[in-house]
Amino acid sequence: MEAHLSRPLAFYLTQAWDICSSLSADVGLHRIESIWWWVRAAVLVPAVKAAVISCLVMSVMLVVEKLSMAAVSLYVMVFRRTPEKVYRWEPLSGDVELGSSAYPMVLVQIPMFNEREVYQLSIGAVCSLDWPSDRLIIQVLDDSTDAAIKDLVQKECERWLRKGMNIHYVSRDNRNGYKAGALKEAMELDYVKKCDYVAIFDADHQPPCDFLMRTIPFFIHNPKIALVQARWMFVNADECIMTRIQEMSLNYHFKVEQQSGSSTFAFFGFNGTAGVWRILALQEAEGWKERTTVEDMDLAVRATLRGWKFVYIGDLETCQVKSELPSTYKAYRYQQHRWACGPANLFKKMAWDIIKAKKVSIWRKFFLVYNFFFARRIVSYNVTFFFYCVVIPLSTFFPEVKIPTWGVVYIPTIITILNAAGTPSSLHLTFIWILFENVMSLHRCKAVYIGLFDAGRVNEWVVTEKLGNMLKTKPVVNAARTFQKKFWERFLFLEIAMGIFLFVCAYYDYAFSRNQYFIYIFPLSISFFIMGSGYVGIFIPGAQQANAV
Repeated sequence: MEAHLSRPLAFYLTQAWDICSSLSADVGLHRIESIWWWVRAAVLVPAVKAAVISCLVMSVMLVVEKLSMAAVSLYVMVFRRTPEKVYRWEPLSGDVELGSSAYPMVLVQIPMFNEREVYQLSIGAVCSLDWPSDRLIIQVLDDSTDAAIKDLVQKECERWLRKGMNIHYVSRDNRNGYKAGALKEAMELDYVKKCDYVAIFDADHQPPCDFLMRTIPFFIHNPKIALVQARWMFVNADECIMTRIQEMSLNYHFKVEQQSGSSTFAFFGFNGTAGVWRILALQEAEGWKERTTVEDMDLAVRATLRGWKFVYIGDLETCQVKSELPSTYKAYRYQQHRWACGPANLFKKMAWDIIKAKKVSIWRKFFLVYNFFFARRIVSYNVTFFFYCVVIPLSTFFPEVKIPTWGVVYIPTIITILNAAGTPSSLHLTFIWILFENVMSLHRCKAVYIGLFDAGRVNEWVVTEKLGNMLKTKPVVNAARTFQKKFWERFLFLEIAMGIFLFVCAYYDYAFSRNQYFIYIFPLSISFFIMGSGYVGIFIPGAQQANAV
């Protein structure tokens, strides 16, 4: 009887517990859902809308900057405002009575670090310059840590010395200050005091034989000119798609950015190579400093703050200096980190110096602070990464967030056309260029904030790998030894993580949204996956083949 009575009681208690549990679960889920919608409405949606507005403002800033530079460059081209018309330029001619002493003393510096593949090319090109040998001093600044390479470079210098060239092999037992440190120490040698000008060529650059004949006259007839910068000509632009894309970006840098700067405020960033400096200007600017990884830009800014002028001679095709583009994705990433991090760090350190400068006009100060640094080296990288790779994809989850068509379509189209127009032969690669630049913006944007906040890798200097003629003159099996890597070392997990994020956004937009952003986001996610898997640039997996992507 007791057992019979206890069964219904136990049954009812169990049922009551189940009902209470289900009710509490429903209440809990409902509460979580309510909290989520509140956070979404009160925090996430306003945050995404604010990010959209911020990115649109920066996009307008960037497109105005690009259009203004393009207008100046177009004016120079249409009205043929060549440097020879703007500044006095007369060819150097020999004097029977003065002989070679009619030519000024010129110092040529070739800084290098473990440059096995290219040292002969650069030294040979410099030693072949058309200039009286007794009026030319060549310094090969070798910071190599590989004893075998140091021996090869020294023997090459001795070979040219026997041919009558005044060439000096300069080696240090340390790498203090990296390239800036080597240049600074070399300028302190006694024989340098005899020189009026110094030309600088990186180890992968080969000047044409008439380089000095075309550049030095600008200094002789224009005493306020401190720097003459030549344009680079890329010897390996057709090596793979990655080098073709780099050529598009750098052609824009030379044809538009440097041309417009030279034609308006007689200022642009020194490229660190393929240029000639007036030594007096270099000394007035306090010489080379080692505080950033862009010692060339640092020197240029300090020189212009003292009233000196710069001239860009990119229109002279015969004066273009041969150079090599990075052929591996790893080398390109390190180079772009340095090129993005260094200027941001320099901006942080020099902004107040620019504002306080007394020898330059307020317009030049504005140009330096806003145009040269803020718009081109801070805003541009933030827009490219945050707007096109984060904010637009993220907005697919929030129908309340509306991005105007002019911000998503018109402005990017204008910017793309302006960049691609500098390399007509690669117009068919424009879409690939867009995807590649967006992937690289991840590293550039990260580098900018490392520079602004003096973070860990702010002073990291990794010399860009050069292939030279390696793939042409050596068996593939030898070339493979330089670039072999373990399978898992190919993968870059930051790019792969971005690829996953973008793929999710693209799929959600395709399935639920009406924006049709997936047309752009899907290819972008694939680009992140491809580059994150290491399948870009020159890659030599083994002795059997050499692949170019």
